[in-house]
Amino acid sequence: MTQNTPLSSRLPRVPLHPDEVTQRVLSAAQLRARGVSAAQTSAQCLPGGPWQHLLPGVYLLHPGPPTGQERLRGALLYAGRPPVSARRAPAGPVDAGYGEAMVTGAAALALHGFAAVGELGALHRIDVLVPRTRRLRSTRFVEVLRTASMPGAVRVGEVPVAPVERALADAVAGTAEATEVRRLLTEAVREGHCEPASLVRELSEAKLLGRPAVVGAVDALLAEGRAVAEARLYAMVREHGLPEPVWNVELRLPGGPGLGGVDAYWPDHAVAVELDARAPRHGVPGRRGGGAQEDPQWSAYAAKREHLERLGVTVVRLTPRKLREAPDQQATVVRTALMAAADREPAAYVMVLPR
Repeated sequence: MTQNTPLSSRLPRVPLHPDEVTQRVLSAAQLRARGVSAAQTSAQCLPGGPWQHLLPGVYLLHPGPPTGQERLRGALLYAGRPPVSARRAPAGPVDAGYGEAMVTGAAALALHGFAAVGELGALHRIDVLVPRTRRLRSTRFVEVLRTASMPGAVRVGEVPVAPVERALADAVAGTAEATEVRRLLTEAVREGHCEPASLVRELSEAKLLGRPAVVGAVDALLAEGRAVAEARLYAMVREHGLPEPVWNVELRLPGGPGLGGVDAYWPDHAVAVELDARAPRHGVPGRRGGGAQEDPQWSAYAAKREHLERLGVTVVRLTPRKLREAPDQQATVVRTALMAAADREPAAYVMVLPR
């Protein structure tokens, strides 16, 4: 063998499990489990060698630039590696090696299908969420976010990803651009990734609602969410053959006080539908803070419903999430209320005014 023989031909071939051939990214622990020593790994990563040192303790098993998926896997392997005291434990042939780590922020949104963040490979950084007890530093393209409240990961393929609401909150926390924040939040609701109330709750828990870039975006988010929910309500009524109601009206006693607005009303049946698209108040503690406080919006809604039902008006409360996930079931609820009208005492006469 001459001195000019390529380095790749002078190094031992590393056995890979079939599931790893296409990924070509392994941690030091996974390499050790395959019988590759630290010295062999270092030799493979010499200039002109077939491997690269992608991140601390993570290796790319080809000489070219990493793909977006390879950077993603490398970030999870780096953030999910066990503490030093546990690193001697062998990794199994198909052990993902991610531990509790999960992708969040813009990279998670790309995996959830958000057009606003672009392709995964074009992102300059990958945010990874880990428990607060982990002592890891951000490095190269990996931003490590430590938290005391790890959410339950969802799987996109084999990748553990933060739920949409949490990924959005972490993405918003990392940008001061109001236009970008508005674009992300609007797409989240318009494309059905999540409901406005759950998203605003997550932003509140992350203490982001007071940020200038977020304040106006949340108002646009709630308006978008109500428009989407109203469109679903119209579609539910028409697609399930329900009688046509009067839409978006104010109810009032003749010569008396207003009874409040409803989203749909069937005067002949004295049945009203109200969309509950409430969002948490700014500053109301949630899962990441202290105990919950009474919601004044809910108190007002409950008082209005009680008043209407004393007058013989049946109020059906529908949520945007239920309209999205189970429109057939919600149509049955409304149809049942309409059919039951014949068995009830006649309702008090109420005036119906446009709002």
